[in-house]
Amino acid sequence: MNKSIVSVDWLFENLNNDNLLILDATIPKVTAKKEESSLDEKQQIKGANFFDIQKLFSDENAAYPNTVLSAKEFELKAQQLGVQNESCIVVYDDLGIYSSPRVWWMFQLMGFTNIAVLDGGFPAWNAKQYPIEKQVNHPKKKGNFTVNYQSEKIKCTADVLSAIKNERILIADARSKGRFLATEPEPRSDIKGGRIPNSVSLPYSEIVTNNVMKSEADLKAVFQKINPNNKDLIFSCGSGITAAVLALGADIAGFKNHSVYDGSWTEWGSTEGLPIEK
Repeated sequence: MNKSIVSVDWLFENLNNDNLLILDATIPKVTAKKEESSLDEKQQIKGANFFDIQKLFSDENAAYPNTVLSAKEFELKAQQLGVQNESCIVVYDDLGIYSSPRVWWMFQLMGFTNIAVLDGGFPAWNAKQYPIEKQVNHPKKKGNFTVNYQSEKIKCTADVLSAIKNERILIADARSKGRFLATEPEPRSDIKGGRIPNSVSLPYSEIVTNNVMKSEADLKAVFQKINPNNKDLIFSCGSGITAAVLALGADIAGFKNHSVYDGSWTEWGSTEGLPIEK
């Protein structure tokens, strides 16, 4: 599998591949209203296993949400999910394309590239009446996955601070334009409004239409418009989730020198002494 994104038709045709591992990476949007929902109602693609971004695959002791695990912790937890070095992983979420690219990016960071996001996610799969089931775990034998950490794919606050004045780097923000311009409040009430100086706005909703990723040609046009000089890209968002949507879009469009600011605005907007534009 040489693609970063696959269609529901492709997945259906390859459903019985012995090396296939389907991961459900659904998380609720931070901006969504909390609704009570029964786990009994949750459905998944037949044969999928849940990839718990927030509880298992984030550092729960970190100061900020969705902080990526250390390489060793990620390796062990991925092995427990059944990830083999020869696995072919397809990751999806219930919102179409929202949290699944975060998992795609995490595996890229850990040096595993045979992973693709399911375009349109569960809604597109269900619309074709492809096989689904109630949420259930399908135990796998422990995998032999080994990490080959790619440190250039992740940035910390110090990196971003130095990138602000670097003319060879462009910082793109996946939050809504209202949050970027501080004309609408942050969903986390303790976080200041505004943006990283010299960053540009590219809401992730501008590269996803009706729950599916825009075409490769359209993505190229979007990224060339904000980045005509082909600078290295750092993607930021609220807490590192939708920044990965931009990373996926950039990858499909052929831009390879990109990274994700893991702390994103949650860290920047709550750290004293950092410059903020409004």
